[in-house]
Amino acid sequence: MSKNQSEWTKSTCPYCGVGCGIEAKIHTSGKLEVRGDSQHPANYGRLCSKGLALGDTVATEGRMLSPSIEGQNCSWDDALSHVASSLSSIIEQHGPDAVAFYVSGQLLTEDYYVANKLMKGFIGSGNIDTNSRLCMASAVAGHKRAFGEDIVPGNYEDIELADLVVLTGSNLAWCHPVIYQRLKAAKEKRGTKIVVIDPRETRSCEIADLHLPLFSGSDIALFNGLLAYLVKHQHINQTYIDSHTVGFEQTLTQAQRFSTITSVALETGLKTTDIETFYQWFCSTPLTTTVFSQGINQSTSGTDKANSIINCHLATGRIGLPGSTPFSITGQPNAMGGREVGGLANTLAAHLEFGNDEHFSLVKNFWKAPTLATKPGLKAIDMFDAIEKGNVKAIWVMATNPAVSLPDSDRINRILSDCPLVIVSDCVADTETLRHANVCLPAQGWSEKSGTVTNSERRISRQRRLLPTPGEGKPDWWIVSEVAKRMGFHDAFNYQTEADIFREYVAQTNIGNRHEDRSKRMLNLSGLNGMTNEAYNDLSPIQWPVNSTTGESERLFSDGQFSTPDGKAKFITVDHQPPANAISERYGLILNTGRIRDQWHTMTRTGLSSILNTHDNEPMLEIHPFNASDRGIRDGQLVKVSSNISTQVFRASVTRHVPVGQCFAPIHWSQTHCSGGKTDALIPAITDPISGQPELKATPVMVQPMFVKTSLQICRSSPFSQRQLSQFCAEYWVKQKVSGGYVYQLQFFNETDEVYATLLDSFVGDEDAIIQGGQPAQRRAVVFQQLKPTMAFSLCNIDSELRQPDIAQLLASHFTHQDIHAFLADSLSTRSPIICTCKQVTQSDIENLIAENPSIDTQTISELTLAGTGCGSCASDIEQCLLRACRSELSMVQKAG
Repeated sequence: MSKNQSEWTKSTCPYCGVGCGIEAKIHTSGKLEVRGDSQHPANYGRLCSKGLALGDTVATEGRMLSPSIEGQNCSWDDALSHVASSLSSIIEQHGPDAVAFYVSGQLLTEDYYVANKLMKGFIGSGNIDTNSRLCMASAVAGHKRAFGEDIVPGNYEDIELADLVVLTGSNLAWCHPVIYQRLKAAKEKRGTKIVVIDPRETRSCEIADLHLPLFSGSDIALFNGLLAYLVKHQHINQTYIDSHTVGFEQTLTQAQRFSTITSVALETGLKTTDIETFYQWFCSTPLTTTVFSQGINQSTSGTDKANSIINCHLATGRIGLPGSTPFSITGQPNAMGGREVGGLANTLAAHLEFGNDEHFSLVKNFWKAPTLATKPGLKAIDMFDAIEKGNVKAIWVMATNPAVSLPDSDRINRILSDCPLVIVSDCVADTETLRHANVCLPAQGWSEKSGTVTNSERRISRQRRLLPTPGEGKPDWWIVSEVAKRMGFHDAFNYQTEADIFREYVAQTNIGNRHEDRSKRMLNLSGLNGMTNEAYNDLSPIQWPVNSTTGESERLFSDGQFSTPDGKAKFITVDHQPPANAISERYGLILNTGRIRDQWHTMTRTGLSSILNTHDNEPMLEIHPFNASDRGIRDGQLVKVSSNISTQVFRASVTRHVPVGQCFAPIHWSQTHCSGGKTDALIPAITDPISGQPELKATPVMVQPMFVKTSLQICRSSPFSQRQLSQFCAEYWVKQKVSGGYVYQLQFFNETDEVYATLLDSFVGDEDAIIQGGQPAQRRAVVFQQLKPTMAFSLCNIDSELRQPDIAQLLASHFTHQDIHAFLADSLSTRSPIICTCKQVTQSDIENLIAENPSIDTQTISELTLAGTGCGSCASDIEQCLLRACRSELSMVQKAG
C-alpha cells in the first residue's frame, strides 16, 4: 500500500467523474480522516463537501455482512455454487440471452473487466449494461460517430487555458464542484468569459457572463444556428475541414434551417441579442472549450445534441488543442473505466466493437473464448423490458439501485418482483433493489476496495484499501470470478489479485493496435505492459493513451488524425426535434431533474453522513412564482406532482431560478429516506434511439397543493423500520441522519390532538415513561425507556411549522436535562438552514454577524465563521445572506424616509 510521508494513504474519491485524489489515515479511535491530495492532477488538494465528509460514510451501520439465499444467511461456497448452478441451468434451458448483468460506475475497472469477460466471453451474450447508460451513453455514441472511437480529447487544464468556456447541460458548481472551483479561479486570474446554457438559473450561473435559459430540448437549434452563423460570418477553418473531416456540406445544409438569429430565437425562446452575443464570442475566441454533461445526454436526441456541439468545434478546428476542445464530463467515478473495458452492452471490449470481424477474432483469441457474443446485448431499459416479457430469466445487479434510479421506477420494481432470479451484489443491507433479491452477495465498499478508476479526462488512478471489510464482504471481481469458476471457466478466471486483471486489461488494449495503423485505437496502455505487483500498487495517476514509445498523452486529435478508417473526423447531420414527451394542457408544466450539492445518487452512501444531510434534507420541487401562484401553492407547502404514470409528494420551493412553465426536482430520494420525492417514478422510459439513454429532463407533470393540518417531528437514536413508519399513516414523511441518531418529519391531514393520541397509543409502551409539555396546538413529549431518554416528539398545527424547535439538538447533546427542559418549555432554538456544510455554519450564524457589523464583506464573514473555506461551494449562499441584509436595510430606510 503506497503512502506518502507518514501515515497518509493515497486513494481516489468515489463520487463524481472528476476523480479527485484523496489522502486518508485512520485515527486510534477508528475514525477515517480524509483530505485532498495536493499532488493529484485532477484536484490539487481541493475536495467538495461530499469528498470532505467521506470519513462519515464508512461506518459499519447498515452493511450487508454475509451472503444469503431467499433471506437465509449462508456460506460463500453455498451462495456462489447456487448462483453458478442457477445461471448454468437457465442458460442450458433458455440460451445465454436469458441472463443479464446490470452493473455500475461504482465498480472498479478490474471488476468491470471480469464481469464483461464472463458475460460476453464465456456466457456468450452481450447482455451486460451499466447505470452509466443513464448519464453519458449519448456522449459515447456522439464520440464514436464523429471520431471513430469513444474519446474525450481534452483535459481539465483546458478549462483553465480557455478564453471562453461554454457550460451546456452542466451545473458544474454542484455536480462537479472541484472543476467549478478551478474554472472560477481561472476567471478571477485570466478574465475567462463563461456562457451557461441551461433552462434553469443554476449556481454555475453566478460566475457566468451570459446565461442562455433555452427551452428544454432545443440545444440542437442553438448549435445548428451557431454552425450556420460561423459559415455566414466566415469564421470556419476551411483548411482543417478539407484536410481532416468529411460530411461538412450535408451537415451545413441541414443546419441552414436555423440560418437566422430570429429562427433560433423562436425555437429556443432566447433573446436575439443574447444569441448574437454568444455566437460572436464563439466566433472571435479561438480558445473555446465546451463542457457538456447530463443536460445534453439525458434526452431522446442526446446523441444528436452531442454531435451538434462537436460539429461546431470541427468546423473551427478546435479539437484537442490546449484550451480549445469539446469536453464531455462524466457523472460517476468510473464511468470512463467501464467504457474502456466494454461495460456497455453495445461494445465488445477495450474499444473493440461488435460488427467488426477483425475485432471479434482478436477478442475471441485473446480470451480463448469459443462462445464469444456475436452481437450487442440489451441496453438498460431494453434489458428490463426483456425481463418483463419473460425473455430474460435472471439478472445480476452489481453496486447499483435500479429500483430507484431507472425511469418508471414503480414498473421496474414490479419487473424485479416477478423476475425468476434476482442476484444483487452490494455493500449495504437494504435498498429497494435488494428487497427483490433471491440471492444477496456482500461486496466491499469504498475504502475497502483496491483497484483502478478512470476519470473524465482519461486519467487512471488507484483506489486503495484503507479499512478492513465488515463481515464477509468480498471484492466484486472475486465474486464474479468465483462464480465463473463454478460455471466451468476456471482457467480464464484464475486471478489471484486485482493486479492480475489490470495486466490482462493492459494487454488487451494492445491487440491489433499497431502504432503505424491509421485506424489504430487511441485506447492503448502498452506503456504499462509487464507491470509488477509492486508497480501496480504504487501506480501514480496517469492519462491514457500510455504508449511504450511516446508515454502518456494529455490531449488527442490535435494533429487532425482520428480513429476512423480514413483518419478523418465526420460531421454528423442532425436536426432539432422537440422532446418525445410533448406537453399537454392536462399537465401544463415540464419537469426537469438533476443533482443537488451534498447528495449522491440514491443516498446509500451520503445518506449516512449527518453533515451532508444538513443542507437539503428533503426533496424539493422548484417552481416559478407565477406557476405557484396560479396553482395556489405557497413556498414550503407540500405538493403532489403527477405524470401520466405516477404521483409523488415534494415540498415546494418557489423560486425564479426555474423558468415559467418548468419545475425542477432532485433525483436522490427513495423510500429508504422519504415517502415521496421518488423522481424517477414520474418519468416514462423513453430513450434516445441511438444511445439508449433515457429522457430525464422533459416530463410533463401536473402540480397541485396539499392542505395538511399537522406537522410532527420525531428524534430517536435508532431508525424506524418500514413497518413502524407505515403505522403512522402519515401523508408524508422524510428521514434525516443527524449527529446521534435520526430525525423524522411527518405531516398529516388529521388534527393535532388526533395525531398526538395515536402517537401515545402506538409508541409509548406500558413500561415507558413520558414527560409532556407545550400547549394544545404545540405538543412536546420525551419518552424514557428504563429511565433513559430515547425518543422525543414535537407536534404542532401546520401554521406553526416554521417555529418548530431544532429537535436534533436533543440527540446531539444526548438528551441533557437542560435541553430536555428547554424543549418541553418551548425555548429550544428553532432550526436554521445550514449554509456551509463543510464547517457547519448556519444561516443564523451569518445573519447575526451581519447584524453586528452591517458593513462586513464576504471575505470577513469567511474569516470569522470559516464558511466557504472548505470546498467553497457555499460562497454564493454567503453572498445571498449579505444581499438579503442589504435589501432589508434599504427597505427600512425607505420606510423611515
